[in-house]
Amino acid sequence: MSYPVTYYCPHCGTLVELERDGYLADKSVTPYPLEGWTYVDPTGEVEGDDADGVRFVCGESDGVDWDPRDGVRGSDVGGDEPYREPDAEGTGCGEPFYLSFVRYEAGREVDPRAESERVAIDPDPRPSGPRGPSGPSGPDGSDGGSGGGFW
Repeated sequence: MSYPVTYYCPHCGTLVELERDGYLADKSVTPYPLEGWTYVDPTGEVEGDDADGVRFVCGESDGVDWDPRDGVRGSDVGGDEPYREPDAEGTGCGEPFYLSFVRYEAGREVDPRAESERVAIDPDPRPSGPRGPSGPSGPDGSDGGSGGGFW
């Protein structure tokens, strides 16, 4: 049995309705694809094992219902940017966005973020002070010792 599920465009807030099976394993809706995820069109086999998510083009993708009313509007979804406004002639802003499903490999959930790169800090000893001259020489030509001077 399938159910209508709504998502909003992260660019302009336009709602999209997609028929989904009763079991949902949604991870996120983002304006960019997650690295390593495979996306299908909404008319493709969304619930198959080959799909890691769905790629929508706001207001233009077939096989879904578009609602021009704003799902969410504000600076957090680009609503203050005039070029992201829904098209007055149609529905949506025409920008792509991505519904990503939860993925598992070897029984563990895959984190879409890349692993941190280990950095080794150079163990060489550092100078104890700044580079450059040690200071002005004293009146007797010494390099700043306490053998006399101004005071």
